[in-house]
Amino acid sequence: MAGEGARPHTFESAESYVALGPTRRIGIHTSRAKSLEDSAVTAHRLGANTFQIFSASPRMWRAVLPDPADVKRFRDARAKFDLAPLAIHVNYLTNLATLDPVIREKSIAAFRGELDRAAIIGAEYLVLHPGNYKGQSLEEGIAAFVLGLAEAAHGFRAPGLIVLLENTVAAGCQIGGKFEELRMIRDLAARETDLQLAYCLDTCHLLASGYDVAGAAGLTRTVAEAERVLGLDLVRVIHANDSKGALNSHLDRHANIGEGQIGDAGFRRILAHPALRSKPFILETPVDEEGDDRRNLEALKRLSLKKATR
Repeated sequence: MAGEGARPHTFESAESYVALGPTRRIGIHTSRAKSLEDSAVTAHRLGANTFQIFSASPRMWRAVLPDPADVKRFRDARAKFDLAPLAIHVNYLTNLATLDPVIREKSIAAFRGELDRAAIIGAEYLVLHPGNYKGQSLEEGIAAFVLGLAEAAHGFRAPGLIVLLENTVAAGCQIGGKFEELRMIRDLAARETDLQLAYCLDTCHLLASGYDVAGAAGLTRTVAEAERVLGLDLVRVIHANDSKGALNSHLDRHANIGEGQIGDAGFRRILAHPALRSKPFILETPVDEEGDDRRNLEALKRLSLKKATR
């Protein structure tokens, strides 16, 4: 994912981007380092109609509530530019599955802060990685995650916010490399908390964890399995990232669209799949050179307009 420290890009106009259809939602992660409002304006200038942000620094525990005036300008910009939905990604330090008492306490407090800020900002989705179960069994790690989730959400009320469990590459002791693990979390959480939970699927993570979304047959199998295990109506966002790692590599390295193991043909099929066309696709591709963010958006939109071939 492009971090908050990525170089900001400015454009004189947004006329060069490929126009989106009336219902297609394609967007990108933008920085809020300058302000919340700037993150929305940047998304629009790049040609997005949906986007993702961090609500605070992704690599620091402590965070403050956003400035009310900035929130007002941000909400106005979203309405003006029809930027929806908004996803907020939880910071990288949070690990609700850990049993380390210090990290666990900080993670629970940090996630509660994420919930509060997401509600204030007005996000539709809060994207969360299921965490790392090091030193436990997978089942114990899932239980620890759910209990941490429930503790953090105690007393929280924001009916319009849905927490999205994101799949992982299943490296080491990561939870969430298999659909069944995500489903188990949601089922257990329903007994412990009133939080609304659904799913975010990352294309790079899918490939790296063993779901062959790069090939036609593999994509068909993956979508069918997602429907069977998760329910596609609960897959609310797709993170669109090419993968530097090969199938089942467990390598979490995002690549520019068309430059990784999924490739143009793979993304063309993903974007054209009838069960996925209505999903918001949000890029988390690297920004190594000036204009990479816009180029990835335009690549994704061009591929969405081309007929898929087997």
